[in-house]
Formats: sequence, C-alpha cells, structure tokens
Amino acid sequence: MSACRLSACIIAFNEADRIGDCIASLAFCDEVVVVDSYSTDSTVEIAQKMGARVLQRPFEGFRSQKQFAVEQAAHDWVLCLDADERVGDELRTAIEAERARGFDGAGGYRFARLSDYFGKFLRHGNAYPDRVLRLFDRRRGGWRGKREVHEAASVDGTVRTLRGDLIHYPYRSLEQQLLKTQRYAQMMAEHDFARGKRATLAKLVLAPAWRFWRGYVLRGGFLDGWHGLVYAYVRANYVRQKTVMLWLLQNSQNVTTSRS
Repeated sequence: MSACRLSACIIAFNEADRIGDCIASLAFCDEVVVVDSYSTDSTVEIAQKMGARVLQRPFEGFRSQKQFAVEQAAHDWVLCLDADERVGDELRTAIEAERARGFDGAGGYRFARLSDYFGKFLRHGNAYPDRVLRLFDRRRGGWRGKREVHEAASVDGTVRTLRGDLIHYPYRSLEQQLLKTQRYAQMMAEHDFARGKRATLAKLVLAPAWRFWRGYVLRGGFLDGWHGLVYAYVRANYVRQKTVMLWLLQNSQNVTTSRS
C-alpha cells in the first residue's frame, strides 16, 4: 500500500515569532497551506520563505477559518495546526507510520496536546492529555458545526489515537492569556445565548469552583506546582467570566462597549 499524500493546514494572524517553528515541524508533509488574516507583521513573508502556500482571508471565526484552510488543501488527508503548535518527534513518527500504511481503515486520528505554561509543560489537571482530532480525511469530515470558538473537528468513521504529543505554546504572557480568555468567554457566552442556553445563580457560584476543584484536585493539577495552580485559577476565572456574560446577556445588558 502506497503512502498517502498529506497537506498541513495552519491558520495565523501576527505569528512572526512562532510560524517558522510550526512550519519546520511539518517538513514531512507534502504541502503546507497557511490561511492568514491579514497579519501586520512578517508572518506571511516567513511562511512563504519556508515554502508554504499562503492565502489571505478575513477572520470570521476559528472554525470557519480552519474549514476554509482544509478546503484549499491539495490533498484529502489533512493535518491541522495552529501557529502556536508543533508536531513532536514521537508524534511525527506515529503519523508517518500510519501514512505509510495508507491510513488504513481510519477516518481520522487524535493525539495528546502538551502545553507549555510559563516555562513548564503541564502534564496533569485539565491541561493534559487534552486529546485533539487534527489528522483526518476531509472527505469524511472536517470542522463542522456552528460554534466558532472551542471548535473541534469530527469525522464519520473510525478515529484512532496516536502516540506522541502536539507541542503547544499558547501564551506569550499572562496579559495575553487574560485577554484571550476574556475574548473566548464572550464568544462562548454569545454562542450559548443564541442557542437558548441560560445562566443560573447556582452556576454563577458553583461552576468556577467546580472547574478549579476538578482540574487542580481531582485531575492532579497540583502535581505541576505553582504553574498548575495559576493555570487552574485562570481557567476557573474563564468559566466565571463566561457565566457572568451569559447572565448579563439574558438580562439585556451589554458585555462590551459599543464602538462608533
């Protein structure tokens, strides 16, 4: 059985400091497609210099941006990454082994994502293994659904789990993390509100506490030291923000300042 052709798909915006390492980790793929949202730094130049095919598209949401990238790929088997991710050596070996077998019988593959958090890789709590489906046959699935944040790919058919990690460098600073989580909280609150979901007083009080307890205590986040403590606290705060924003929306209040 001959090896399948494989396209790598990346979405990016102002990732000049990270796009190079991402593309370098995809050297085993037959092509790299980068969908850029009109970066104002040197993201595009770096990607093109490294041999990627770069397309420009206004950002309308994470899910739709990733699905657009998949649709532009030259090959049906696609490997999807964000610019802050890299394929680890063990994962690359596992992917190449499956590819050599023609991805026999599978519709897609999931694998663990290992995140760096201020100089330490988190290996416990809600942060790991954080398995994601990123390698799949686009003829059998893709980035489906309507949710544009916390998006997930899905396929029809068998999904297998591969050894190795997708290495993730999600935050450049605490400030960036806080701004990012606030943006995600707003997007999720608006999505939930549009679907008819409503917050309750119990959720306002209990949901953030449960997120912290589950990740830090039940799933062993404390084993990651102070890094695990800060991570669990910030993630619990995300749940608080999302629930508060949903509460405000259902009570006809603004969650952002209108811009004229």
